[in-house]
Amino acid sequence: MSKLIGVLTAGGDSPGLNAALRGMGKSAIDAFGMQVLGFRDGFRGLMENRTIRLGSMELSGILTMGGTILGTSRDKPHRMPVGGKILDMTDVIEENYRNHHLEALVCLGGGGTQKNALRLKERGLNIITLPKTIDNDVAMTDTTFGFDTALGIATEAIDRLHSTAHSHHRIIVVEVMGHRVGWLALGAGLAGGADIILIPEIPYDINLLAEAVLKRSRSGKRFSIVAVAEGAVSKQDAGKPDKHKDDQSDGSTKQKTRLTSNTMRLARGLEKLTGLESRVTILGHLQRGGAPSAADRILATRLGTACTDLINEGRFGVMVAARGDGSEPVLLEEVAGKVKFIPVDHPLIRSARMVGTCLGD
Repeated sequence: MSKLIGVLTAGGDSPGLNAALRGMGKSAIDAFGMQVLGFRDGFRGLMENRTIRLGSMELSGILTMGGTILGTSRDKPHRMPVGGKILDMTDVIEENYRNHHLEALVCLGGGGTQKNALRLKERGLNIITLPKTIDNDVAMTDTTFGFDTALGIATEAIDRLHSTAHSHHRIIVVEVMGHRVGWLALGAGLAGGADIILIPEIPYDINLLAEAVLKRSRSGKRFSIVAVAEGAVSKQDAGKPDKHKDDQSDGSTKQKTRLTSNTMRLARGLEKLTGLESRVTILGHLQRGGAPSAADRILATRLGTACTDLINEGRFGVMVAARGDGSEPVLLEEVAGKVKFIPVDHPLIRSARMVGTCLGD
């Protein structure tokens, strides 16, 4: 009998998920004669045994589509809302895995998914993961699919905001996603020519930001663009305990509201210190939507096909990491629970400083 591979997409949606499903699924079917079973809505679908057979027809035409044809959720196997309670459903998930006689379960997701996948590996399940997230914060991989698309969207937004900032002599604050790391804000800020870039890795002094804006104004540049990661904090707030750290997921409504209020407070503070009118643009889920870029389609396909190679070789318990033009299996124990922060001496940080960008420190 042909091998049966299970697959699910978990966490926030991201451009390139369908491309990865296609790359993994088509190569499993065409190159190795395997069958593919999709579980709907992440680990919840695996727990509830909601499945869809992914054959050539189902995988056809999805390369360019955003989102995920399987649906997704942020539910965790060990802390899943069921009947108004939070329960550990790992036993049920393991039972469903074994009842389907799966050769392996492929989990497409970000940092949280890597941790959940490791828990299932520790229960004896054959697990392989693929790294996706627009934040690019998954450890041990050069990049994640979804990041390039979001970077292009954020950069285009900054490009468009330049004209209105210039016309009205305003401070335009553009909030991009990234509550733990600033890869997206740093990349889009550099590519879009932002005057100030604020990232979680470098707490800022709002007085230095105001001085940077006023210096531009005195030199005849009567507008400023501020690219800020949603998780950027002032030096005053850095190190304070996070009251929302126990929220069920990184994408919780409480946390998003808190981060957005930080950005609004920043804009009001700059307005008060500089006397210049400020406006806030929050890109939000626009960064997740739409068709994936060519780079993300290629990356997702490359990692998806590498995944089936590993399954065919019987290598499990790993994440398929991007390495240069190829890929490399990395043990889940080396990935789970880790975050790929921007080093403060990173070349992009140095480049930003050398072109006169203010980083708030």
